[in-house]
Amino acid sequence: MPLGSSGTSRIDPPRIDPRGPRFAASLTTVVLAVALVTSSGALLAAQGVVFALGALLGLRFSPYGYLFRRLVRPRLGPPTELEDERPPRFAQAVGLAFALVGTVGYLSGALWLGVAATALALAAAFLNAVFGYCLGCEVYLLAVRSRARLS
Repeated sequence: MPLGSSGTSRIDPPRIDPRGPRFAASLTTVVLAVALVTSSGALLAAQGVVFALGALLGLRFSPYGYLFRRLVRPRLGPPTELEDERPPRFAQAVGLAFALVGTVGYLSGALWLGVAATALALAAAFLNAVFGYCLGCEVYLLAVRSRARLS
């Protein structure tokens, strides 16, 4: 087992096919766009559950991760490389935060809050789905680098 800098043992994080989160972002983009157009707090809450499963249990436990593994990945060649699961899991947690705020906004009658939170989450999902740019992943990496500089 590899040792960390402090001499303690550490477990390597799970590695994932990087195409999976992009597939999930595509589905998320569609769900969030429908939630935004319909002002549906219930649909946004359902997407929040998807975010929560990915953030708290891991991407393999997300419904979109399951669909990718069962329906999409078998039709693709093997990935050329795997990536650390931690940045996309952090991005799921950020999505969960926006979904919670948006759901509260829609369900409490603060439509502006629901629309704003949903639109921001939609923008981030769209960036990942279309351009492969995971905004939450980049925030995670910036935080890790900042923390390393401070210690």
